[in-house]
Amino acid sequence: MSPETSQPPRVVLLPRRARPFYGRHPWVFAGAVASVEGAAADGDVVDVYSHAGHFIARGIYNSRSKIRVRLYAWSADIPLDQDFFRARIEDALQLRASLPGFLGPGKACRLVFSEGDGLSGCTVDCYDRWLVVQFTALGLAQRRDLFAQLLAERLQPEGIYLRTERGIGRLEGIELQDGLLWGQTPPGPVIVEESGVRFLVNIGEGQKTGFYLDQRDNRQAVARLAGGRRMLDAFCYTGGFGLHAARSGALSVDGVDVSEPALTLARENVRLNGLDNLSFVRADVFQHLQKLAEAGGRYGLVVLDPPKFARARNAIEEALGGYRRLQTLALRLLEPGGILVTCCCSGLITAGMLEDLLAQLAAGERRAIQLLERRGQAPDHPVMVTCPESSYLKCLISRVV
Repeated sequence: MSPETSQPPRVVLLPRRARPFYGRHPWVFAGAVASVEGAAADGDVVDVYSHAGHFIARGIYNSRSKIRVRLYAWSADIPLDQDFFRARIEDALQLRASLPGFLGPGKACRLVFSEGDGLSGCTVDCYDRWLVVQFTALGLAQRRDLFAQLLAERLQPEGIYLRTERGIGRLEGIELQDGLLWGQTPPGPVIVEESGVRFLVNIGEGQKTGFYLDQRDNRQAVARLAGGRRMLDAFCYTGGFGLHAARSGALSVDGVDVSEPALTLARENVRLNGLDNLSFVRADVFQHLQKLAEAGGRYGLVVLDPPKFARARNAIEEALGGYRRLQTLALRLLEPGGILVTCCCSGLITAGMLEDLLAQLAAGERRAIQLLERRGQAPDHPVMVTCPESSYLKCLISRVV
């Protein structure tokens, strides 16, 4: 909506499509839209109306995205302006300030979590004195300078760095670029501390924004079970689960990942923490686990934390096949009484699906499996209950008899 326009363009829904949005779900898909009244350019503010002509919510339009409108306000009296975004950011920061141990010098935390904080399409991560911003919605990406200004004014970081996920960026029509938005880049990897374990984070490279912040509490849960066990950390990335386990008394940790840059940081993290009972190998994880099983390898703890297998609904069955194969190999490597940790970051794969796989595996392999914990993402990744998609991470901790 241009400054001289008093009323935003209208996006009118098809009949019987309004209910989710009255219920404050933030995504209006293209298939729910009947028409657009007025000139709406990509990135413009629009108002969403029911087919009967009733106002529902205000959001930002993108004709190139399957998510045609992302909703941010459910009142026609609320402009989506600088003050609005400042207030949303402030509310997100207040939540993190209430979480013990999440903020402070040397800490790492997700400050803004997209739909979970009412800012669909924007995440902001903090690594010590540096921020990393990632946009997955064109409308907010077009406002990146505003977000950088608001974050710099409120937090006064050393620098704010932009990361763009290529797949989503192409789908949204976002300019595919990474780089400095404000301040200065760190001279090298940033050192952060998590429950006594220190990690090097390269904010300009690697997965997500440099570290898997969502697994914070799950790393500690696994560490509590690691004492006296030999551990296999599959898809170990920079060693998050393994380092916590080693510090908590694991006899040894074998990490495997396909990324050599990630393993280089993992080895540096081992030295940073003064540990000597971790080793890493670069390999295809499926092939490596198969070779270990054929060689009679045995572990007391196996962690499976693979990348997202299902990015679309038509990939669910193939993804479940991947998890089934991983769990089967892990089971054959576990000694009686061993702990199996299965993580899944694919929002389309439910915890129930993973539990069904475990049940099938127990019957097929003739071993009892006891589910000890159902876990999810850390509280700096809050779930917006009106947007189930904001609950994406599953972590099942089981005991195999």
